[in-house]
Amino acid sequence: MTVDEALAIVDQLIHPRRLTVLQEMIFRECWANKTYQDIAQKTAYDPDYIRVVGSKLWQTLSEVCQEKVTKNNFRSVLRQQSVKGVTSNISLELPNGFVPPNSPFYIPRPPIEENCLKEIVKPAALIRIKAPKNFGKTSLLEWLVAHISSDYYTVKLDLRQVDAEILANFNRLLRWLCANICFQLNIKNSIDEYWDEDLGVKVSCTTYLQAHILEQLDKPVILALDQLDLIFEHTEVAQEFLPLLRFWHEEGNNLSIWQKLRLIVVQSTESYVAIDYNQSPFNVGLPVQLPEFTPAQMAMLADRHQLQDLNQTDSKGLATLMELIGGHPFLARLAFYHLARHNLSLEELIAEAATETSIYI
Repeated sequence: MTVDEALAIVDQLIHPRRLTVLQEMIFRECWANKTYQDIAQKTAYDPDYIRVVGSKLWQTLSEVCQEKVTKNNFRSVLRQQSVKGVTSNISLELPNGFVPPNSPFYIPRPPIEENCLKEIVKPAALIRIKAPKNFGKTSLLEWLVAHISSDYYTVKLDLRQVDAEILANFNRLLRWLCANICFQLNIKNSIDEYWDEDLGVKVSCTTYLQAHILEQLDKPVILALDQLDLIFEHTEVAQEFLPLLRFWHEEGNNLSIWQKLRLIVVQSTESYVAIDYNQSPFNVGLPVQLPEFTPAQMAMLADRHQLQDLNQTDSKGLATLMELIGGHPFLARLAFYHLARHNLSLEELIAEAATETSIYI
């Protein structure tokens, strides 16, 4: 069991509560056999404070596991929970849209989650999540925001929400962006006071973000842009907007106030727009390319659907399914859902895969 798999179990056990960023950091370091003194030196917290937070963490786990959990035995307790306790009360979820971060069907893909958590705490961070459709991009975004939201303001914008006529107009798109940021942060919208035709929309928008929004914030803000590839359909707008994102990211090197802005952009690999290499936001920051599930991750997802028979050493069920769909996350969830509901057998699923009765049509 990896630390991310263990944390996924913890998320399920303590739902609807969540670990704080510091609790998760302590958990990860203790998993790596670090002492509280080691953790204190790494985080710059007082050792006694780390010890208190750690003690409360083990107490919380003791309550939900109904047995004493300590720094010395928490690994073995969670392994036992992974076998008996976590899957027994899981209700099936019809695969539809992203997987909620507290869902038992969210399968971590180490070290991606940990790398993202380490990156987002950096001033002026930029994380680029990229993968084919239905590969879990939004699920990762939601997981990341859920695990850091207590220490940051968060603004999540999905470009599917943008009216077509707004998305096709650069000026209106920037005004839409500013208005939505203000709305989600509960800041008064004063766009017209900053919008100046003589300065241009880029300078107007940048000034508004800096002087009206960032100046008011007492902690960093994460601006997450999902479905960013939708802007690629409007080439001229994309070639103006994307360099502006990179400018905001790099402005953190010049002005400390821009270090408050942390960007997460999500795009599909099926779309592309031509843009100057030195202006593109897609070659700076932390790149995150989501891979297919490994056989071990597929086995974990099967277990969450209580399909342990697929994982038996004398069974070729999981291997046979992977020959058909590989490690495609959504296709796997859909298959396991129907198998768990006894809608069809694995043999029927495979036999019907290329027919009109396939679950994939």
